[in-house]
Amino acid sequence: MQDEKKNKVSGSVICGEIGYTDLSAQEKNLISDTLRRGVTRREFVTWLMAAGVTVASAGSIFTSAKTAMAETPKRGGKIRWATDLHGPSDTMDPILATSGIDYTRHRAHYNSLVQLNEKVIPQPELAEEFSSNDALTEWTFKIRKDVAFHDGSKLSADDVVWSMRRHMGEDSKSVVKPLMAVAKEWKKVDSHTVKAILSSPDADFATVLGVFQFKIVKKDTSDWQNPPGTGPFTLKEFKPGMRAVHERNRNYWREGPNLDVIETTAITDPVARVNALLSRDIHLAELIDPKAIRQVESTPGVHISSIPSGSYVGICCMKNSAPGNNDDFVMAMKLLQKRERILKSIFKKQGTLGNDHPINIAYPDHCDTLPQRKFDADKAKFHLKKSGITECEIYAAPVGTGIVDVVLMCQREASKIGLKINVKRVPTDGYWGAVWLKTPINVVAWNSRPTANSMLSIAFAPDAPWNDTAWKNARVGELLVTSRAEKDPVKRKAMYCEMQTIICNESGMVIPAHSNYIDGVNDKVKGIPWVPVGQLGASEWPEFCWLE
Repeated sequence: MQDEKKNKVSGSVICGEIGYTDLSAQEKNLISDTLRRGVTRREFVTWLMAAGVTVASAGSIFTSAKTAMAETPKRGGKIRWATDLHGPSDTMDPILATSGIDYTRHRAHYNSLVQLNEKVIPQPELAEEFSSNDALTEWTFKIRKDVAFHDGSKLSADDVVWSMRRHMGEDSKSVVKPLMAVAKEWKKVDSHTVKAILSSPDADFATVLGVFQFKIVKKDTSDWQNPPGTGPFTLKEFKPGMRAVHERNRNYWREGPNLDVIETTAITDPVARVNALLSRDIHLAELIDPKAIRQVESTPGVHISSIPSGSYVGICCMKNSAPGNNDDFVMAMKLLQKRERILKSIFKKQGTLGNDHPINIAYPDHCDTLPQRKFDADKAKFHLKKSGITECEIYAAPVGTGIVDVVLMCQREASKIGLKINVKRVPTDGYWGAVWLKTPINVVAWNSRPTANSMLSIAFAPDAPWNDTAWKNARVGELLVTSRAEKDPVKRKAMYCEMQTIICNESGMVIPAHSNYIDGVNDKVKGIPWVPVGQLGASEWPEFCWLE
């Protein structure tokens, strides 16, 4: 019996005659994530029995896990957390947010009309109700009447309309402007009701409003150093590129938050970030390198959270400059990716194979009939020779899980077919402002988005400001619009398959793998909602977590 318990985990699979208290923090976390996805007791017991657990133990674990998840939150305490990068582009303006540190700061400070749950279904937040007409061309949002900004002023429809209109028009600086392109008008119906009038039907519109940048701000805000928000925390200190300190909003319109203080910072070196977690200098660490998983799991008091997702890292070959404007060169780069090896050796099996488009199996609209691109040195050599290119430079920073190692592996394979890749390593500080979208070949990391359409619209639409490779395809732009209105699931799936095929074969993006969201968590931190569209539960934790 004791030997069984000592060997109960093999590749995160639970086995043996065990109880809930025998499980490691990682195993408890895995079980909690599974239960949050809504599995039934029967499904849960069947899953554990398939792993070798007896029916009695499986039932006992189910009951104990449910009880543990229902723990009463505790008030008080301070959490210090760190992500991977920050810099002078850090902002408190939601429409400009580009990084995990922005997303979490803004989640602490603001609210949205809707909030995505762990099944990525929009729930009421500042909008207590929302609905569409039958044609999906008008969406109505009823705004809560009991919400105040941090300066004491009351939230109204005027604030919502002003916030949404900031994403519209030629002069808009919004980084998610393409996601609002379907809206012709946001208008005030009465003091606490607004309506969005769309140019075409969009069944996903409410879900898209759960994207990080669609936070509601006070009308006419111009000072973004400490703007009034409605969120669970007020901002005590904000130093871009250094840190932010948030204090509990004692007049918050909901019951939370539980914490008194959150201190936000970044530790750009991935090894130093892990060490800070292990030494208890921080409670939460975003973007744990897969190579450090074993080290974290072997240290008492901390554990790994690994959530399957559509997030990915990629190599961006800009189509508006050489060498990315040469289709044969880009195809050679795609064929040089040893995808299975990348997933196994770099991602430590914490992810899925990439196929040079962003919509993997995490999305319902994933195209499962599109052939998986495989490593092929001979074909890569053919296309490279055809391109006439023998040397290139890739700017690489550790902006996402394993991306620098991916580039180095590509460099080694390229040397075997006559391509010299010079890898220029650059720091993560300021990367998004100084390197990404600006150098001929660079690297990128993307979080999942709530829907396939929102992911494609923000990164592959012809007019998308975050179009990683400046690739413009009119057909993809057309399909992005028509697919939003399509109610027939078969026709809709065909549209998404066509888009994924075009991107896979024609864009400048090289996507070798999709990574799970891998974060490090102190065992004392409880109550993190694991929404699978961003690190640490899509930054939803500030309002809901607590310290044990």
